[in-house]
Amino acid sequence: MLTWSGESCFCYYGSVKEGTSIRYGSGHLVDVSRQNYTALLDHFRGKEVEVGTSRTKPPEGSVGKWLQQNVTKTAIASYVGPILIEEGYAVKGSTSSRIRFL
Repeated sequence: MLTWSGESCFCYYGSVKEGTSIRYGSGHLVDVSRQNYTALLDHFRGKEVEVGTSRTKPPEGSVGKWLQQNVTKTAIASYVGPILIEEGYAVKGSTSSRIRFL
């Protein structure tokens, strides 16, 4: 699949309901548990927020900031955002940097 920016590809195994293993770059792998996804979806349900794909300073209140505080310090919003959209939990927001949770 394409990253949030559409400039590179990644793949993942599993699902939001089961947890995912995300493979990106040259063999990097990061796991996101179903508990992590449940907490993320509960936190953002019904909101439109910045995706927060910055590797160093995702904006406060963004998905990227939440992931760095609750899942991994590695910047993974570029992958989690598209997964959430692919699986029907969110849609693109009002601008290219935003995501709307259903």
